[in-house]
This record gives sequence, C-alpha cells and structure tokens, in this order.
Amino acid sequence: MSDCGCEIEITDREQSRVLWLLLAINGVMFVVELTVGWIAQSTGLIADSLDMLADATVYGIGLYAVGKSLRHKAHAALYSGVAQGLLGLLILADILRRAIYGSEPVSMLMMGMGVVALIANVWCLLLIQKHREGEVHMRASWVFSKNDVIANSGVILGGLLVWLLDSRWPDLVIGTVIALIVLRGAVHIITDARSELAGEAEAGCSGESCSGTSCSGD
Repeated sequence: MSDCGCEIEITDREQSRVLWLLLAINGVMFVVELTVGWIAQSTGLIADSLDMLADATVYGIGLYAVGKSLRHKAHAALYSGVAQGLLGLLILADILRRAIYGSEPVSMLMMGMGVVALIANVWCLLLIQKHREGEVHMRASWVFSKNDVIANSGVILGGLLVWLLDSRWPDLVIGTVIALIVLRGAVHIITDARSELAGEAEAGCSGESCSGTSCSGD
C-alpha cells in the first residue's frame, strides 16, 4: 500500500529520535563547556559553548517541524539560521570585550574541554549523517554539526598555541574564527530556507488556475 503513509511516519519517528539525542547532547555540552570556558577565561571555549546553545535551539526548532508541512520545515530552518546568526554576533562582542579588557586563558583546560566537545560533536555528526541530504530542517542540523567539529578542532589548536606561545591571542583568534564559522553557517541555512520557501510558493502558484496579478511576480 504505497499511499498508507507508513514510510512518512517511520521517517518522522527517526527524525524525532535523532533530534532529541542531538538536543540532549548539545544542551548538556553547552552548560559544561560554558562553565569550563568561564573558569579557563577562554574566548574559544565560551564561543564554542554558545555555538552548542545555538545548535540546541536549531534541534529544538527542528523537532517542532517534524511531521509538519514543507513550509513549516523551511520556516523552522529559517528561524534557526537567524538564531545562529545572532549568537555569532554575540560571540564577536565578547571577543571584543576580552581583547580590550584582557584575559588569561588556561591552555590545559582549553585542550581538555576541546577534546571532550570534539568527541560529543563527532557523535552528533554520526547521528545526523544519514539525514544530510534530507529535508531542509535536517540539512540545517547537518551543517551545524559539521561546523561544530571544525570549531572544536580549532579550540584544541588554540589551547596548544596558548601553551606554546604563552599568549592569549591564539584564543582570541580561534574565538573569532568560530564566530565567523557560526555566521557562515547561519547565512547558508537562511539562504537554503528562503530558496525552499520561494520554490514552494512558485509551485503552489503554478498549480492554481489564476489570472491577472494573483500569481504574477509583478
């Protein structure tokens, strides 16, 4: 029975299970990494923790979208991209504050926490991998998870450079790079979501027997 909806129901269940796991992992890691980052005075760790918070927000919005229409899913991805962008700007503001007022990052805490966060995000990446070419809200989740692995590697490198050079600047540089990765991911998802919405609007319009100005682009 090809039209029973069973396949859609199974897909929705799979999406929900994956997104719940991703939400739990990122929520816990946000609290842990933010705490360690604050103690370590590490811009890189704090930036990465806020990235975790942004991702948790993305997965929560994605859960809302599961089982809903393509339009709902595209809007969910759009809102998650906007949230990611706002947190990226917040990270840049904290980096500027620390650059002006100073900080003394603890390299060993940076590297240790960076490794823990990397393991968590590789796990997330494996969970979401099979959905990376799926619907728009799942594609958004894949992009964010992939960016997290890059950011975690940067934090570990930053901690190593802080230790080798005895300087806080590698931490500030890594924090800035993470913020830019977050902003780039936000732009990618917003563009993808807008494309989906435009395509759906065009398809809906072409399916109507309308005349005059009701379906024209003018």
